[in-house]
Amino acid sequence: MTAGDDIAIRRKMIRYRAWHRGTREMDLVLGPFADAHVESMDSPALDRLERLMSEEDPALLTWVMGQATPPDSVDRAFLDIVIADHSARTRQ
Repeated sequence: MTAGDDIAIRRKMIRYRAWHRGTREMDLVLGPFADAHVESMDSPALDRLERLMSEEDPALLTWVMGQATPPDSVDRAFLDIVIADHSARTRQ
């Protein structure tokens, strides 16, 4: 297996996890984001997405919806990218 195969498998797994979160609301935030961006992400960007996806859905949803401020441990810059992507999709 090559490094290219490894990252392709990783991208597939991330896309699957993004669409099968456990809560439909987060599926609809992270699934479309993953579909649109995962194929162009390098390994460090995939790391950032996986770290964000490791957060619990209820907390993550409040951050995406602007109902709560994420803790300092959360990659706010990357979360802002996900939020902007979701906002652009819901405005269409």
